[in-house]
Amino acid sequence: MLTKGDDYPIHQTPEPVAYAGTDRNFYDRYFFNGYSHNGEHFFAVALGVYPHLNIMDASFCVIHEGTQHNVHASRVFNMERMDTQVGPISINVIEPLQKLRIRVHENEYGIQGDMTFQARAGAIEEPRFIHRVGPRTLLDYTRLTQNGTYSGWFEVNGQRIEISPDRFLGTRDRSWGIRPVGAGDPQPLAPPSMLQFYWLWAPLNFNDCVTLYDINAGADGSPWHQNAMIVPLGGGEPKTMASSESVLEFKSGTRHAKSAMLVFHRGDNSDIKITLEPQFHFYMVGLGYLNPEWGHGVYKGDNVIGYESLDLKTVDDADPLYLHVQAFCKALMINGKGDERHGVGVLEQLIIGPHKPSGFKDLFDPA
Repeated sequence: MLTKGDDYPIHQTPEPVAYAGTDRNFYDRYFFNGYSHNGEHFFAVALGVYPHLNIMDASFCVIHEGTQHNVHASRVFNMERMDTQVGPISINVIEPLQKLRIRVHENEYGIQGDMTFQARAGAIEEPRFIHRVGPRTLLDYTRLTQNGTYSGWFEVNGQRIEISPDRFLGTRDRSWGIRPVGAGDPQPLAPPSMLQFYWLWAPLNFNDCVTLYDINAGADGSPWHQNAMIVPLGGGEPKTMASSESVLEFKSGTRHAKSAMLVFHRGDNSDIKITLEPQFHFYMVGLGYLNPEWGHGVYKGDNVIGYESLDLKTVDDADPLYLHVQAFCKALMINGKGDERHGVGVLEQLIIGPHKPSGFKDLFDPA
């Protein structure tokens, strides 16, 4: 079960904070994204704590006028997990499971902001993620996901964007447990095998509800983790679907979706269909994912900050560095009675290695 303590980076195991234990690859992480209804503005934040590595790192990214700006920070946190500030980036819990504040203080890169997340619906405890490769546990973690609104502002090179709850929506998550962090294992698992990972995650905002879909699947398409939920606004109980599925049409020359269809099967044998139309990509490398320099839990020294930018018009989507994306999407939900709801959200995608239903056979072969 989730408790208020689960909004703080104090976990010891992949279980909620009520339980305890340790592992070298243990991590405890915040993630946020935020976007205007029309997709004109998009930002994302992450902060990770790695207790056995004694490292805390964070990134703040914002898409502004066709450029993705990425500010990174890393420090030695001297075992004090409650001090959640890294360089200019800080996260504070104002009201557990309801309201959190993100600040990006003045820095040499001209990117700053002060944004408050307010929940629209209750936090969702996703089913436990456990994945083993042979005898080795690669993933074992718990995550909560929650959709909300934002208020505040951010600034890029002196240009300030005001943020208000009627214009800005988004999603946050908190995950904790075991996943590969820091330096890689010096002895790979025997015998060697091709890396394979298929991941979709789609938190969506509609006027009267939020939805969540995810899938992890093996090379043959068989899911080892799959989940679909609908959560009414105002604290209603999440409704878990009996089953779910997704169908992607890929952009030629990439592993990114041109369009997507999510199908939720309810217990009464009725279906809900959600079509997704990707509008643009946010590149997760900006938050450290697949980042060769700012990977999660990598020792950079104490109080180190950095910056890079991406021109979204020139990014090569076939480059493995940019495989991991969150596509900002327009969403259309149609239930079994033909009722329609329009919404927005993201479709996160990371597809590495073979995946038979998609037609992928090698490590990075494109559609």
